[in-house]
Amino acid sequence: METYATALLYAIPFFVILLTIEITYGYFVKKQMHKVMDTVSSISSGLTNIIKDTLGLALVVVSYPYLLEHLAITEIKATWLVWLLAFIVLDFAGYWNHRLSHNINIFWNQHVIHHSSEEFNLACALRQPISNLIGFFSLFLIPAAILGVPHLIIAILAPIHLFAQFWYHTRHIGKMGWLEYILVTPSQHRVHHAINPEYIDKNLGQILCVWDRMFGTFQEELDEVPPQFGVLKPVGTWNPVIINFQHLWRIMQDAWRTRSLRDKLRIWFMPTGWRPNDVKERYPIAIIEDVYDFKRYESYATNRLKQYAIFQMLASLGLMMFMFFNYTEIGFNGLLVFSGFIFVGIYGYTTLMDRKKYAVMIELLRGMAGILWLAYFGDWFGLNTYLPWGNLWVGAYFLVTIIGGIYFTYFENKENQLNMVS
Repeated sequence: METYATALLYAIPFFVILLTIEITYGYFVKKQMHKVMDTVSSISSGLTNIIKDTLGLALVVVSYPYLLEHLAITEIKATWLVWLLAFIVLDFAGYWNHRLSHNINIFWNQHVIHHSSEEFNLACALRQPISNLIGFFSLFLIPAAILGVPHLIIAILAPIHLFAQFWYHTRHIGKMGWLEYILVTPSQHRVHHAINPEYIDKNLGQILCVWDRMFGTFQEELDEVPPQFGVLKPVGTWNPVIINFQHLWRIMQDAWRTRSLRDKLRIWFMPTGWRPNDVKERYPIAIIEDVYDFKRYESYATNRLKQYAIFQMLASLGLMMFMFFNYTEIGFNGLLVFSGFIFVGIYGYTTLMDRKKYAVMIELLRGMAGILWLAYFGDWFGLNTYLPWGNLWVGAYFLVTIIGGIYFTYFENKENQLNMVS
């Protein structure tokens, strides 16, 4: 996990640079594909996922080294051909894992966050899950284990394979000629994220598009069918933590409410979105019927709130980068506490973005907890070693959090209500 954290210290600035380029390009060509609140929500989702993955907060059903030890029929050296073979096997496994997430109810819960944005841009690529608490991906790598592909190769290629899926989440790049027959391109992935009936559950490949063409899930982007993005059951929130477990909560409710014991059991493994008939009748859920005419989610957001959301997101990013930089010295228990502050912070300011009144309590409690931590220890997990008066800077941040929570919950909302009356 420490190696992954170190890799992210280099990868995250690269992502930020590409995001900045896309936003700047959109501004100058007057074709902006980003909305502040949506982009902040997307990046915040990425932060929660990165922290969860670096801490290894998942129950692994079976690890790849275990499979390799018990299934390998030969031992092969790490030649360039083996690296290529490992990449192909990894991509093949990714296709089937992705397809499973789109077709089985319980597995959709860990993937819905990625499709939840009603925009399509590089930021939405960062909407990655924290709800994947059971690790079973290694089961898809059984062919690699049988062939004896070394664990080190898989360990190195896996994050590279993931990071390589970032670039094609954009609307600024059209079709790419002959590459459309080999790689997953922005055009193909726009289809994948679309909720148009023609596009649902298509283009499930991750790097290579050959699997979609082989197994009948390929769909070209059609000029006469402009992609519309999001999910058919809109999430209705900027809070990535809520989005991560929203579908699971619905399944749990349906499983509880249905009178059929059979349905209580099979709902988890039925096709995505399936619900028992008796529950559908008594507890209907709104689904988008016309993908070209539906109300996209938005909350009342002044420029001040947008600027505050950006500030909180950047502060969370800065705290996370320091956590990775000082990963070993902080220690696992310290990392749990540190990441807890970031998680609660993201939950707090995205709830504030939703204009939920209980957000102020989250902001107050986190802010006071942070200040008390600094008062007791006199340092923020070793920050003073690298930044003189670092504890004062972090203390000021928590004070701003408290003030911001109060201001945006009570004073700005009150101003808005008075303006609407007048």
